[in-house]
This record gives sequence, C-alpha cells and structure tokens, in this order.
Amino acid sequence: MAWHDARIEKGPVPIWFQISNILRSSISAGEFKEGDKLPSEGDLNRVFGVSRTTARAALNKLENEGLIFRQSGRGSIVVTAKVDQPLNVLSGFADDMRRRGIEPGYKTLLFGFSEPDEEVVRALELHGDRRAFRTCRLLLADGRPIGVTTSWIPAAVMGEVAPPDLNYLNSNSLYLWLAEQCGVLLSGGREYIEAACADVETAELLEMSVGDPTLVARRLVRDQRSLPAEYAVNHYRADRYRYWIDLEMG
Repeated sequence: MAWHDARIEKGPVPIWFQISNILRSSISAGEFKEGDKLPSEGDLNRVFGVSRTTARAALNKLENEGLIFRQSGRGSIVVTAKVDQPLNVLSGFADDMRRRGIEPGYKTLLFGFSEPDEEVVRALELHGDRRAFRTCRLLLADGRPIGVTTSWIPAAVMGEVAPPDLNYLNSNSLYLWLAEQCGVLLSGGREYIEAACADVETAELLEMSVGDPTLVARRLVRDQRSLPAEYAVNHYRADRYRYWIDLEMG
C-alpha cells in the first residue's frame, strides 16, 4: 500500500507517531529508496489533514532515527541504513564491511614515519625511539565516505620490514599487513567512543556539514605479547555508523 493510501486512526497513538510509522514502513518496503525525497510537510498536511507542526514532528522522529537527513531547499532525503559494529569484537574495517555485504574501500590521504604527539606516545608506551608509522585514510563503504582514520604503528613493531606502499594502503587492511609482513597477531584492545561535531576538515572529507554529529573512536590494540601494536583515531558519520553490545544482568 502506498504511503498516501494509509489511514490515520483515532485513538491514544499520537498522529505524528502514526505518520512516522507509515513513512518508515514505506522506506522498509522500498517505496522510498536511498537518495529519494520523502513527502514534504505540506504534502503530509494535504494527505492527512494535519498541521505543519504535526508533520514536522513525524519527520523529526525519522531524522532522529537516522533514516533521513533534512536540508534546507532539498527536503527530507532517505539515507543508507547504518553499519552496525559490535563493541566486543576486534576486527578491521574491511572485515566489518564485508561481513555486511558492503564493499570496503580506502583513499590514502597521507602516510610515512613521524614523531607522534603526546597522546599517541602515552598510548603506545613509546620509550627511546618515539617514531611511528602514521597513515590517514578515508574509509569508503560501497564507494561512499563513511569515516576517516588516523593510525600509528610503532617503528619497533615493524622492525626491518619496509612499510606498506600507497597501492597497498589504498586496497588492504593494516591488520592484514601486520600479520603477513611483521608476524604480529592482535590479541585484543580497548576502544573509547564519544560524540563530536564535525570540524571543517572532517566535514569536507566525509561530505557533511560543519557541526554535524560524528562518532569518534580511539582504539589501542595489542599483539600476542600484550604490547601496543597500533593506536588509531577514527571519525565516523553518525548517520551511517553505530555500535552495539549485548548486555547481561549484573
């Protein structure tokens, strides 16, 4: 049934909530696909006989759920479903994407050895040789930007092994390179996640507006000897990426 053929029922369920359910069902059924524009507040007013305030509340709910984004002059646009990442699993970006049937991709923005700042030095427990191999890569999901990651690997971890080149970084996981070239097997890690607003640089890379919400994940991973092997700071589009974890009663 098309969205405009649905009927609003009188009762305890708020009208704006019913309208949001109708539109959500239409998105799930494929009536509105990624990139399509949803009915405007005026359209909802004419079809359902509701005020613009009620129509706006229905669209606000869908926006808060991450199903649409709203831009002045463009209306309400359907977005891609979010990528879900379990919090209790350590894996690379490429593996995360492929498990979900999404084609991963990278665009390397910079790479090379450098002396990191104090945050990275502390995280990697660097003493003496403070050099680290740094990469900054744009993360792509089916060709579209979903995140940007900056990663540091201690020079001592790499030893005499030559660092990955641009072609490798544009197509492969650093975790795979650590395993195959350095014999480093990752045993676990710790990740801190917080919300942030996109700054000018991040907004441009991720095709967002300045101030849009992002998820920032700071991850330290350790090798089979429990020594720091990588420290990474990842910025993800909050409208396309989210984390989940199963909870148990304490």
